Order: sequence, then structure tokens, then C-alpha cells
Amino acid sequence: MSEKITPYNDKTRSKKEQVAEMFDTISGNYDGLNRVISFGIDVKWRKKVVKLVGKTNPKRVLDVATGTGDLAINLVKTGASEIIGLDISAGMLAVGKSKIKTRKLESIISMVQADSENLSYRENYFDAITVAFGVRNFENLEKGLSEIYRVLKPGGIFVVLETSIPTKTPYKQGYKFHTTKILPLIGKVFSKDRSAYSYLSESAAAFPYGEAFNNILKKIGFIEVKDRPQTFGVATIYTATK
Repeated sequence: MSEKITPYNDKTRSKKEQVAEMFDTISGNYDGLNRVISFGIDVKWRKKVVKLVGKTNPKRVLDVATGTGDLAINLVKTGASEIIGLDISAGMLAVGKSKIKTRKLESIISMVQADSENLSYRENYFDAITVAFGVRNFENLEKGLSEIYRVLKPGGIFVVLETSIPTKTPYKQGYKFHTTKILPLIGKVFSKDRSAYSYLSESAAAFPYGEAFNNILKKIGFIEVKDRPQTFGVATIYTATK
């Protein structure tokens, strides 16, 4: 990223410390707000990620920056026997664990609190790895992606779902208005943390999307890198392999 965007602009703490605090604070109403902010379209995007992963028939899947576990839960449909949802925020994981318990999926999904830039798993461990709306929260983007590359099996699939910026009129203008005016306003009204949703829109605007992100993936060593813009370009699904 060309500039480091942090939730609280606190120079005494690392980005990952601030991100963890932010998500701990908003974890209780994160799912509901997400549905409102995205008009529910994020559900459709996640289904596409699951479909892409499912085509590879994975046995062991890692969902990085799993948050409250929405994608991890959906990944059960791939037939994987082991799914690990990893996140730095204890608050988000607590919500996710409750959802998993309600669905009786504890035997398949494990929720793990850890730093995505320092994974404890051995090389070539996972058949598939996913990240939904999480790579822009990495303190060091290339380090986080390098760790993902390390633990992904050769031939395994890596799928990223992340926000991007539409390039065509009028979608570009509409997106800018929604993210800079509407999204922070919704966050202020419904969230205890006034900085959180401003950070989410600012970090999305600063993230290197499209071909720029493709090039970073290739630099790390990923091959067969493709990007698939979603819903007029407001989000993009990236696929790559090792």
C-alpha cells in the first residue's frame, strides 16, 4: 500500500494492534452492519468464492482474517474435512464460535486467534486458502501473502475477496459517495466505534486493487493469477495457485 492507513492514527501502536482493537469493539454488530452497508451483496460474493474453492475438492482449508466466520461456515459446502478460521480479533472469533456451535460444525471448523503474518503451520499444509475483506488489514501486505504462499500446497488454490474501486461512470462516483459519506455515517449511528467505518472506507480506497494486486501476488511467487471484478467493480475476487 502506498500509505499506511490505521484505525486510530496512533503512532505508538502497530497497525495490527489497532485493527484487533477495532474489530473487538465492533464485533457484536459487525454482521448486521455489513449486510446493511453492502445491501446484502457480500453474501453473493462469498458464494462465488466457495464455488471456486469447491471445484478443487480441498480437504484442508484455511480462512485467513475469518472475522465472525461467515466464509468459513460457507466453506463447509466444499466438502473439506478440516477448516481453520484464523483471526487476530478475539471479539470477532467469539461471535464466530457461537455461530459454529449453533450450526453444530465444531468437528469441521476450528477458530484460531493468531497473526496472519506469522502462521504456525508447516509448509505446504493447506489445499486451499481464502481471505475475504482482510488483506487490506495486513500490517505488511507482502509478508502476509508470503506466509500464505508458504503454507499453501503446490497446486492449491488461493482466493481473495476484497473491495475495489469502480473505474466507469457513474459507478465510480456512486461508490465514492457511498464509501466516504454513507458508510462512515452508518458506522457512527450504529457502532460504538466512530473511527471503525471511516477506517474501513479509507483502507479500501488505499488498497492496490486489480492489476496492481495481481502484480504483488506474482511477485510473491503465485501463478495463474486472475482477477474477477464483481458488481460494477465495487469488489474483486482474485484467484491464484502455487
